[in-house]
Amino acid sequence: MSHHLSGPNLRSPLDDARLDMTDLFAFTVPGDRTVLIMNVNPIAPTGGQEFHPDAVYRINVDTDGDNQADVAFSFVFSPPEGGRQTVTVYRATGDQARSHEAAGQEIFTDAPVSFDTEAMAAESGPYKLFAGFRSDPFFADLDGIVAKFQWTGVDWGADKNVFGIVLEMPGTELGTAPTIGVWGRVSLRQNGQLKSVDRGAHPSLTAYFNAEDVKDAYNAGEPADDWATYSEPWAAVLEHFGDYDRPAAEQALRTVLPDILRYDRSKPAAYPNGRTLTDDVTSARLTMLTAGKVPTDHIGPHTDLLPGFPYLGTPHTS
Repeated sequence: MSHHLSGPNLRSPLDDARLDMTDLFAFTVPGDRTVLIMNVNPIAPTGGQEFHPDAVYRINVDTDGDNQADVAFSFVFSPPEGGRQTVTVYRATGDQARSHEAAGQEIFTDAPVSFDTEAMAAESGPYKLFAGFRSDPFFADLDGIVAKFQWTGVDWGADKNVFGIVLEMPGTELGTAPTIGVWGRVSLRQNGQLKSVDRGAHPSLTAYFNAEDVKDAYNAGEPADDWATYSEPWAAVLEHFGDYDRPAAEQALRTVLPDILRYDRSKPAAYPNGRTLTDDVTSARLTMLTAGKVPTDHIGPHTDLLPGFPYLGTPHTS
């Protein structure tokens, strides 16, 4: 699947679905505005769950191509009370953007979280924000993939929900250069220490490439270290799975390592140049893994997506 269940043994980090990042999206909308979306909590149930109040959910943006965060948005949620929860959002730059802590300018304070089908949006200056319960835009024939490409025609994500974080802003808030790099991170405060428990940008990497005993280390790591740490073992996966030779494997991996989603905003968003909610990332990853021998799983995008903010579809309630 995409980035769902990114902890060891196809489980959520620390066995807590609230900490499990599922997908990351970056695209532009009319008005020269950039949209960043990070979804968490795979198979989110209707009612009875919320964003983790001891976590820092974070979207990092590299504006100069050095694989380091130059702008970072941190989302910190209040303890739920009476079926309500709020979120405070921080915008950090420079050295503060490279820390996992929530720091910098407070751009939203105690904005409401949506727990039902109504999408409550908040606005602050040039920013629009949504956080809450939404349908999962991820689509794939997961049963067919597990069955060694014997396709079932069933979209695993058709009836699933997630918790989404959607932030829309003028493109200039992310620098004047057209190209940015984006990745998400979820950190949890335990015993006074903030620990990164999940991170990623490109879809369907952890499940295919990382051995179970390195997934925790990957989730705690920094993208700037990815090529040195993972290019060799991941190239071996492509050699085994897709019959790549080593130069071809390394060339293919340059698209996804470091694990930062590059987006040239002067061009239409289409994965791997950014990612829209309808991009067929499952077919893209199958094509990569099999060197084109398996080009698609024959599943198309969801039809419940909204044409405007917050873009994610209304959650399924039955």
